[in-house]
Amino acid sequence: MTRAIVLCTTAAIMIGTATTVPAFAKDGATRPVTYKVTALPNPLGGTYAQGTSINDKGQIAGFATYPGNAIMHAILWQKRQSPTDMGTLGGPNSAIAWPNRNTRGVFAGIAETAQQNPLGEPWSCALAVFNTVSPTGDICLGFRWQNGTMTALPTLGGYDGFATGINNRGQIVGWAENSYHDPSCIAPQVLQFEAVVWGPEPNEFQQLPPYGTDPDGAATAINSRGQVVGISGQCANAIGGASALHMVLWYKNTIASLPTLGGQYWNTPMDIDDNGDVTGFSDLPGDSASSPNFHAFLWTKNGGTIDLGTLPGDSVSEGLGINNSDQIVGVSYPSGHAFIWQNGTMTDLNNLLGNDRRYVLTDGQDINDRGAITGEAEDTTNGAIIGVVATPH
Repeated sequence: MTRAIVLCTTAAIMIGTATTVPAFAKDGATRPVTYKVTALPNPLGGTYAQGTSINDKGQIAGFATYPGNAIMHAILWQKRQSPTDMGTLGGPNSAIAWPNRNTRGVFAGIAETAQQNPLGEPWSCALAVFNTVSPTGDICLGFRWQNGTMTALPTLGGYDGFATGINNRGQIVGWAENSYHDPSCIAPQVLQFEAVVWGPEPNEFQQLPPYGTDPDGAATAINSRGQVVGISGQCANAIGGASALHMVLWYKNTIASLPTLGGQYWNTPMDIDDNGDVTGFSDLPGDSASSPNFHAFLWTKNGGTIDLGTLPGDSVSEGLGINNSDQIVGVSYPSGHAFIWQNGTMTDLNNLLGNDRRYVLTDGQDINDRGAITGEAEDTTNGAIIGVVATPH
């Protein structure tokens, strides 16, 4: 996965009032809050799951595997309800792969169909999400899910699509192939892809332009104001690297390139809050398409792009989710530990769990405005990778 440099046109980025989330103990002490970790049950019976999205109602979406971990399905976890298997579009696999910002029971993700891709493209789904299960070669599309029904989102004339986020307006963002055989693609990728906004009306969709002379683009997140962030670059192999030469923000028919951390590749916004603040990861100088060195970042209109660094001893990191208080969660490598960044400091979430050490938090995927975090963890009692929710208390 991934997820920018000269301003193309001035994007009107509206800054709202941040919601206050307690970053420290309620008694006024300077110690950080601690978290209670709760495992998310895997209704399919496998030993791999992830919570990818948590909204302000506490609904968690993500994915889980069947026994043997060869097939995964998108899953919805809701309080006091059994987990819901969202199904697929006819093929074996599906997932909610990115934070969703909808509290009205509508979710967006990716799913395979029962039709093989005639060009043999593995596409972004297989490379970024389904790489942990058995390869199929099936066409993958973005979907909209509501009230138990999964609906495929149209492409731009090609075979594959990918949906990432959705807001409360019902606008879904992602990317989709058109029918152009792009010479900047790296085999087995063949077709060009562009950023897309689907909805809010049924069968309504809009292509967003890439930055400058870039041929390809992808949208990765949208906030409640309709601000969209994503990547722009070459077709490459439809994932990261040269596909993410620029980080971009689309708003009201404008496109702006956001400053990177100095590298040429792997420059990727992953999430945008309602204030227009952005997190993701961006390469440092000295990188290459095959040798990323990215760090998590925070971009704000007034502060620019800030390098969030890594956890001690690590070399790369990814910012994956942000809330309206600019609390950021993600992952740092090679330790493979989840982090929270707040008030200028990155902290290993595992250092905030008190005496409960059954779970090692390996990925912080999303954080809501109440400070609840979802992601994945290793269960040290059996080695399973499970979805979790970490709640501050």
